[in-house]
Amino acid sequence: MGPNALSNVLAKRGAAGHSRRMESHELLRDVFQKITPKHAAAELGLSLSMVYKWAEPPQQRSGAANPLDRVAVLMQCSDDSRIAQWICQKAGGFFVKNPRPNSMHPLHLVPAMHTVVQDFADLLSVMAAASNDGQITTDEAKSIRARWEELKSVTEEFVHCCEEGNFGNIKTRIEARTE
Repeated sequence: MGPNALSNVLAKRGAAGHSRRMESHELLRDVFQKITPKHAAAELGLSLSMVYKWAEPPQQRSGAANPLDRVAVLMQCSDDSRIAQWICQKAGGFFVKNPRPNSMHPLHLVPAMHTVVQDFADLLSVMAAASNDGQITTDEAKSIRARWEELKSVTEEFVHCCEEGNFGNIKTRIEARTE
């Protein structure tokens, strides 16, 4: 990463180290610094002018919305986060929804930490039981994956709440699990 690219990344960081909300055309403009619009157009089987339009702000753009905006609309109208999960999996990662901010006293932090640790212990127990016979079945692998995805989500939610000082969602999650 060159000095200008690093400066751009750092300039877009907020106080907590998270990227500011980037607009889709800004992201595409950055992507087109990595690959050329011509290369993208060829790979996608689209016209070069169409791909160039994607990197224009919406008020300057004529014609169809860019694919990122279309995916965002699809996720919003379907209210289905599996779309984001699928994209994240394609990128080698996972999707974790940010918790909704609530004002809650930090006393809920201790049971929340216990819940995260207990979830991790439960995952390790499932993994140990599954591998005890020297092989892991497809169903056991699916169970491990499901528990792992849930643990990642719970942990990310916990960390986000710590950063924001809001523990209402952690309390709600703990209460839901004990019912």
